[in-house]
Amino acid sequence: MIRNVRKIAVVGAGPGGVSAAKHLLSEKHFDTIDVFEQQAFTGGVWNYTPFAPADELSIPQTDPHQPLEEPKWECSNGADPVRTQPIFVTPMYDRLESNIPNFLMKHSDNASIERQPLFAGHESVLQYLNSYANDVRHLIKFKTQVYDIRLETANDRDQWLVCTKDLVANKTKEVLYDAVVVASGHHYVPKVPDISGIRVWNQAYPDSITHSKYYRLPDSFTSKKVIIVGNCASGLDIGTQISTVSKLPLLNSQRSAAPEFQRPASWKKVMPEIAEFLSPLKAPRAVSFADGKIESDIDAIVFCTGYYYSFPFLSSVQPPISSTGERVDNIYKQLFSIPHPTLAFIGLPYKIVPFRTYEGQAAVVARVWSNRLPLPSEREMRDWESQRISEKGAGKKFHELTNQEDCRYHNDLVEWALQAELGKGEERVPPKWSRQEQVARKNIAGMKKAFADLGEKRHGVRSLEDLNFTLQE
Repeated sequence: MIRNVRKIAVVGAGPGGVSAAKHLLSEKHFDTIDVFEQQAFTGGVWNYTPFAPADELSIPQTDPHQPLEEPKWECSNGADPVRTQPIFVTPMYDRLESNIPNFLMKHSDNASIERQPLFAGHESVLQYLNSYANDVRHLIKFKTQVYDIRLETANDRDQWLVCTKDLVANKTKEVLYDAVVVASGHHYVPKVPDISGIRVWNQAYPDSITHSKYYRLPDSFTSKKVIIVGNCASGLDIGTQISTVSKLPLLNSQRSAAPEFQRPASWKKVMPEIAEFLSPLKAPRAVSFADGKIESDIDAIVFCTGYYYSFPFLSSVQPPISSTGERVDNIYKQLFSIPHPTLAFIGLPYKIVPFRTYEGQAAVVARVWSNRLPLPSEREMRDWESQRISEKGAGKKFHELTNQEDCRYHNDLVEWALQAELGKGEERVPPKWSRQEQVARKNIAGMKKAFADLGEKRHGVRSLEDLNFTLQE
């Protein structure tokens, strides 16, 4: 039950956590808003880590319930080096460019990203996010890892004991909060499926199998025969980059048909799922596919197969937050824990335009916890979850918002937020998706291809007009 929420903890100072902090602060209702960020900077997953030690990857990786990630350290120079910056590996790679155009990526209160190329590089996006966080930076406790959150219930009221560790000073602290926003992202535990023979193959040919989380540059794939597993955004982009130096054709193993915009390419050979990693006694560095074909002399395999939802700091909460890692259980509107509605999650949906979605989610959370906006009954919330499962299943597609569903979801959140009673703070509500923006949303794949086709000239393109691109209804 939600009662007298005055003290709030936010886990993560990436785009979702910063949006949450801004909306909570604008309510002028809460006494304490503490944002905990284990990295030294805002930006979350957009922080680039040049090294990516793939030796920490288990092959296969099918268990979402992993312990907290241990930081790598940047140390000061000198005879007695001191740890200064904790570093956590992100999936950001050197040449990554956004797959969302700047005019749709921007936040409602900061359009400065539009001064960058239409599809901005990761450095520009990080700079934009750092500027976006400036007005809540005083709330953020950097280099501080949340290692445990425990539910404490008394007199029919939930409270949350948040246990944190100052990573530099190596000191722990426990503080009781009335509510918690989890905005820690879901690019922590990579998925590598348990395909027949993969363990033996990996032992026979160590360092040949990796995951997109650990990809940085194509150089190490030069003149190699490569398989890319997966056909979503990362698989397409990483495969395109690797194909510039690898043996051709690059093999792309796909479970399902590629999106329409991924037209056949001369450098790529589309293959079905890998059915088996063949024993070295049968064939050298070989795999067989679901259609029975065999490819041998494989030098490298990159799994672009996504991530599990993993929240090790919530492991004591009952019922479990995520039993399978494929989705968050007992969740209403992709946002509120049904049994414990003073626990909210920003950023669970995927295949979305994220920054705008986070703003809509944050607007609702802030109004519900300031008692300006009621939640429906527990029965109604569970009915919503049951309906979602009947439509999408109980697996990872539960959080997938495709075919403009993220636009409808965001607009529903805005409508919900606008029903709030008048408060004493700023009425901070992001705008809905306009009709023109929704048309643009449908055209993103075409825009991205037209942008990429310009080669180096693309860096001077900052708008649809510069691209000379016409939106198709």
